[in-house]
Amino acid sequence: MYPYHVSNRNGLHSKGHLLKVIGEGELFLPPDIASVNLGVVTESKELIPAQQQNSAEVTKVINAIKTLGIPQNLIQTSDYRIDTEYDYEQGKQLFRGYKVTHLLQVKTEELSLVGKVVDTAVQNGANYVSNVQFSLKNKDSYYLHALALALNNASEKAKTIATTIHVTLNPTPTSVVESSSSVQPIHFQADALAKGFSSTPIEPGQLKVKAVISAEFHYQTTV
Repeated sequence: MYPYHVSNRNGLHSKGHLLKVIGEGELFLPPDIASVNLGVVTESKELIPAQQQNSAEVTKVINAIKTLGIPQNLIQTSDYRIDTEYDYEQGKQLFRGYKVTHLLQVKTEELSLVGKVVDTAVQNGANYVSNVQFSLKNKDSYYLHALALALNNASEKAKTIATTIHVTLNPTPTSVVESSSSVQPIHFQADALAKGFSSTPIEPGQLKVKAVISAEFHYQTTV
């Protein structure tokens, strides 16, 4: 910290000092939207039959999910790829076949449906499930609230320090820097859910929205 000098109205001099604090603001909120990645992985020695089988199974999965009341625009392809697979024996590369992967991202605001979506997809041919995620639709507005809490927290810290050391604090910060931000969604790595379990229990819990700032305040001590 580097001191500086200012003049007051009486012509006296005060020594100015810099006070730096960290402010944190947190909100704990129930999520209001969920998503899950699921799909079909098909392996075959022939590419065209693998594509056709994969397409038929994915269509069946989509139609089954739509019967739960989830609209088409909330069921989107998140990944589609064709991989060539090989085995290696005694240093030689041996062609094994093709793998066709078609993954969907399914979103819903009915959080109680998430387990049913997983079960329905698996029962209708999905053999890949991952990344069940709960989050917030309007996370930016919640983050701004957490940011305001962080600034208030920094101000209260500065006031407490100034009172404790008996100095005069300028309550308006001269510098505020956003240090970090996070809206921490809840993830479920759900690979095991594709094993054919029924009535999959998936609880949304709560989300933490956090803002951290660093702030600088000037305080004065009379010489």
